[in-house]
Amino acid sequence: MLKEKLKQLVTQKQFTDEEIVLLLGLTDPEDCRILRDEAYARTTELMGDKVYYRGLIEFSNICTANCRYCGIRKANHQVNRYLMTKEEIVEQAVWAANQGYGSVCLQSGERHDEKYINFVCEVLEEIHQKTVSPILPNGVGITLSLGDHPKEVYERWAQASGNRENLRYLARFETSNQKLFDYLHSTPGKNEKNLQHRFECLKALRECGYQVGTGVMIGIPGQTLEDLCRDIRTFQKVDADMIGMGPYLMSEGAELGALGQRNPKELMQLSLNMIAVTRLVLGNVNIAAATALQVLEPEGREMGIEYGCNIVMPNISPLKYRAGYQLYDNKPCIEDEPTQCASCLERRILSRGRKVGWNLSGSSRKWLQRNRKPDEKLPFVSVKSDEKRQIWIKAI
Repeated sequence: MLKEKLKQLVTQKQFTDEEIVLLLGLTDPEDCRILRDEAYARTTELMGDKVYYRGLIEFSNICTANCRYCGIRKANHQVNRYLMTKEEIVEQAVWAANQGYGSVCLQSGERHDEKYINFVCEVLEEIHQKTVSPILPNGVGITLSLGDHPKEVYERWAQASGNRENLRYLARFETSNQKLFDYLHSTPGKNEKNLQHRFECLKALRECGYQVGTGVMIGIPGQTLEDLCRDIRTFQKVDADMIGMGPYLMSEGAELGALGQRNPKELMQLSLNMIAVTRLVLGNVNIAAATALQVLEPEGREMGIEYGCNIVMPNISPLKYRAGYQLYDNKPCIEDEPTQCASCLERRILSRGRKVGWNLSGSSRKWLQRNRKPDEKLPFVSVKSDEKRQIWIKAI
């Protein structure tokens, strides 16, 4: 494609399916740079120059589902299962709030029993109680990624959070290709997941007031560029506020090893293209730079930021649990202390011309505009101690 024509194409605000497929399939380095530069500029224009932290707490790898691609699927009996205590989870969330993180993400394997649902309620209530401060007057923001549940459960968790203004839920549908979805989520003879039900869950989350997040895996064996285009159109259809997606990576604990995975370089570029095109098509949504990008490239998350991401999720789970939560092979940062991970990540973010949004929840601007709310601003805080002064200095 002629460079001048491509430069004009990427500046559009509306795209046909054919144009989306064309952009997703770019491989020439100069063409990819043109796409990258426009996605970065569009992100700056619509989202500002900040990247927001979601301190990731992977609090349990106990799962009732058997998704065939996942390393902690129920049928993987090689995994040492764990459930963090309420005190451990809350301690990590409080640590994140004190370090200037405006938000945390609670993630676990999927369970539906009342004991688990109530446990999450208790965790949310205590996190809110213990993170309200002059800097975070509504407490630390919360993102939940806990699988499919009835609307009543989502409502219970929303009430328990005490902070609906900064409450999010990530429920990826992985692929909008029905046959591919069924293959990924169905053990032989048993269909455990339903694509339409996932969309119903997204609708229920919207009705409960959550900022709604979804996403897909990129580069699934058998997936086409047309499938990825359909995924982007599906993001539009569900009116997503935030997107979390990353490359399809193999796991020894899964059962799809025979399918293999794409060449790392090719898969990386496809993943970056998907991020950039999603930014150009969806505009002012939050897009996370998946940790999985680092499996393919040591500077994968930084490259994700260059291609349009404005969210990162440093892992703040206690080290003793990290090895037990590997959804894919070669997961990075499983031996890094939370403080080490956060400081390293800040340097990486600064190297890409962005700043960390310290002490800000980083709500989706699409969600803020939909609900006629102003952009987040750091509240004024009078300095009364050295500790608060350090927090304030970091915040500004």
